[in-house]
Amino acid sequence: MKDYIKIDEWKIIEEGFDPHLNKISESIFSLGNGRMGGRANFEEAYSGDTLQGNYVAGVYYPDKTRVGWWKNGYPEYFAKVLNAANWVGIDIAIDGEQLDLAKCKVDSFYRELNMQEGYLKRTFTATLPSGKQVSVEAIRFCSMADDETGAIRYTITPLNFDGEATITPYIDGDVMNKDANYDEKFWDEISKQAWENGGYVQLRTKKTGFEVATGMMIAVSQDGKTLNPELKPVEKEKYIAQKFNVKLIANTPLNIYKYAANVSSQNHEAKDLPQIAKATIQRVFDKGFDQMLQEQAAAWAEKWKHNDIIIEGDASAQQGIRFNIFQLNQTYTGEDARLNIGPKGFTGEKYGGSTYWDTEAYCVPFYLATAPQKVTRNLLYYRYKQLDKAIENAKLLGFKDGAALYPMVTMDGTECHNEWEITFEEIHRNGAIAFAIFNYVRYTGDHDFLAEFGWEVLIAIARFWSQRVNWSEDRQQYVMLGVTGPNEYENNINNNWYTSTMATWCMDYALTVAEYIKSTHPQRFQELAEKVNYREQEESQKFREIIEKMYYPYDEKRQIFLQQDGYLDKEQILVKDLPASDRPINQKWSWDRILRSCFIKQADVLQGIYFFEDNYDIDTIRRNFDFYEPRTVHESSLSPCVHAILAAKLGDEARAYEFYLRTSRLDLDDYNNDTEDGCHITSMAGTWMSVVEGFGGMRVRDNKLWFNPFLPAKWQSFSFHVGFRGALLNIKVSKAGVQISNQTSTEVSVVVYDQEGLIKGNDTVTFDVK
Repeated sequence: MKDYIKIDEWKIIEEGFDPHLNKISESIFSLGNGRMGGRANFEEAYSGDTLQGNYVAGVYYPDKTRVGWWKNGYPEYFAKVLNAANWVGIDIAIDGEQLDLAKCKVDSFYRELNMQEGYLKRTFTATLPSGKQVSVEAIRFCSMADDETGAIRYTITPLNFDGEATITPYIDGDVMNKDANYDEKFWDEISKQAWENGGYVQLRTKKTGFEVATGMMIAVSQDGKTLNPELKPVEKEKYIAQKFNVKLIANTPLNIYKYAANVSSQNHEAKDLPQIAKATIQRVFDKGFDQMLQEQAAAWAEKWKHNDIIIEGDASAQQGIRFNIFQLNQTYTGEDARLNIGPKGFTGEKYGGSTYWDTEAYCVPFYLATAPQKVTRNLLYYRYKQLDKAIENAKLLGFKDGAALYPMVTMDGTECHNEWEITFEEIHRNGAIAFAIFNYVRYTGDHDFLAEFGWEVLIAIARFWSQRVNWSEDRQQYVMLGVTGPNEYENNINNNWYTSTMATWCMDYALTVAEYIKSTHPQRFQELAEKVNYREQEESQKFREIIEKMYYPYDEKRQIFLQQDGYLDKEQILVKDLPASDRPINQKWSWDRILRSCFIKQADVLQGIYFFEDNYDIDTIRRNFDFYEPRTVHESSLSPCVHAILAAKLGDEARAYEFYLRTSRLDLDDYNNDTEDGCHITSMAGTWMSVVEGFGGMRVRDNKLWFNPFLPAKWQSFSFHVGFRGALLNIKVSKAGVQISNQTSTEVSVVVYDQEGLIKGNDTVTFDVK
């Protein structure tokens, strides 16, 4: 765990430069706007340890799978988000000496991510080997108001000399991914051009054929006056720059403005990209940096109006939740149904930037409550559009008759994960997609979605489960063999309780939805039945038989659901008895030792209890929580939030708060020693869930919002916004009561501590604290 980020409610602050922490900071201070983004690499050259990264949403490469022993059903490639052209670079040389913080004496250093207004600011003072001392301030952002653009203002001030600076702003497309399986470079140059005060590079991805034109325009001023230095274009393979010299005057700031754009063939005709790039940059160049920065602040103010969480009395907790919400908004805006949410967003390459089950299990609740309904609908439609490939994927593994297995990792619907214990066995991801459809309809009341798109997905998933189980003559029940549950520290196990529970729920929900569509949209039902060849009597009978006769492991002595067969055969050691030197075990132990241990990576049984908590009484939830949590090492970023929510439900304030703080500051404090690879974007939605569903106790039941909040002892109050069926509510929990303000004209009924109240339009109602 690191502890170098300063506490501030609206800013992420680093004071002093430690090169050993630089890659962690590059992740934490990352920028994005849903369309483009990148790590917080320095604008000037840096020869120290760094992970260079700029990314364009939806652009990927199918990197050929690298495995020692090929198995039938393995994917041909791992699709990965590409490190794209570097648009932030500005090389600085002073009287022939390159400005490079790895080679200078860094006298002072300050880095700030302003989350309220959406920009990155960095200031430093450095002494070059010659003794010349300079001060630098750099401000940059990816525009939320114009999402194909970004801008930089780079100010350099000589402190103890007059001299000459050689400035080289550039676009560099000669980049590669750190995670390239065969050390390939994934881009080919199509064209490039340097023009009077800028230029562009147009690149095309190998195999996939995405084209991106990355361009720039620059302006220079000194002491408030615009300069027109003589620009010398520089062109190399996949690279253009504009090089110029300028006189530096002691204590007089020199401003370099760099306006940039990434335009891609996803949104424009490839042949038009150079002209569009130039027009796009010209548009923001004409606005100027200050106006762009004002527009950025206004765009972020609008976002915070709808999804800010305010915590009074605990600045660390406040900073943590805002950082998580900020990164979620930078990563995905929901405007484009072709895009999804990569586990690292625009903060790094790890996990390939692909879609995982994280989106449906963790991100959907956040976007349901904080964004327009279409945003979540787009996330679900993304999966619907990939249904045919999910069916193909299942067919490769021997399933038939329209059964679908959604990929564990994907960009376009094709399975991209090549670890057999995940690809073939972590099949519970199917259940998360079905549950997200249920969650969306439950929350929005948009039942038409089921007839339009939802049921096709549900029946295909149900068919998979019905074929994945088999009848055990010995037990006289159906069993689920050879699976990996959410706890990835157990592979190839039998009868994982969570997976089996999800399987039967999916089949039951598919049948429930079929009956609903049949009664409310009879003609549509007939169309769908013909389209998917639904054998109603035969399939419904089969599903119901499996639901009725499914085997679930259970321990009568402890009265808990067993994670899987044989779990209690393992030596039952608690996490508190593990030496600190053994943590995290995924970095300290052999895989064999982990698999033989009882230790749990993340919520598994408890994940199922979280999804279906209304099916279990409070004593059942407590018994399972008290058994499994002490055995959980929380070495998945997806783990602490589920435990925080369940602990809150159980009234266990200490553990609820502990898990909240851990999930909210997972990256800021580098809990799992892996933030340098990128931030854990999808788990950040779990931080929001920890507050809203945990401390706020929010649930949706009977078409109403229910709240059962409590106030952590360290907090004076907390408040959050929730959009629900046309109403926008602000819920504030304090010692004085639970205050719910309706910020729209749509009245809505809510239940607080089992007491129902009507919140009229633009009205506020206060409930006593229980």
